[in-house]
Amino acid sequence: MENIVKNESFLTLHYRLSFKDGADIANTFTDKPATVLMGAGQFAPGLENVMMGMSSGDHETFTLSPENAYGLRNPELVQKISIQTLQQNSDPETDYSPGDMVEFEAPHGGKYAGTLQSMDETGAWFDFNHPLAGKEMIFEVKIISIL
Repeated sequence: MENIVKNESFLTLHYRLSFKDGADIANTFTDKPATVLMGAGQFAPGLENVMMGMSSGDHETFTLSPENAYGLRNPELVQKISIQTLQQNSDPETDYSPGDMVEFEAPHGGKYAGTLQSMDETGAWFDFNHPLAGKEMIFEVKIISIL
């Protein structure tokens, strides 16, 4: 039976993830290949899905819609956080600017991050969407080996 990419495959591969305009987000073709475990969350599910069934030596380029890459933007994930919550999750000396990524403690452990949109004396608006949500992506992948 041919060795193909499936869930829990251990892969060595080269990949390039870029915006539709060609600007790279990540590119291993110019350096060492990456090693990943499929299904472990190292790639977005949409990126893993297009690799399923590929074989060693396959080299493909995929255009992924936002739904099949990092998802659509969800306006409900833009939320106001009180100054008190912000101070509990950071050093009070920190000076924030729009565009900063801030990490918060989740209620039951774990962490989540948001991008600061704006701030006033009562709180700050954060976007908790993935930074690549809503974007069409180009994903080039070359499978070197599959274990």
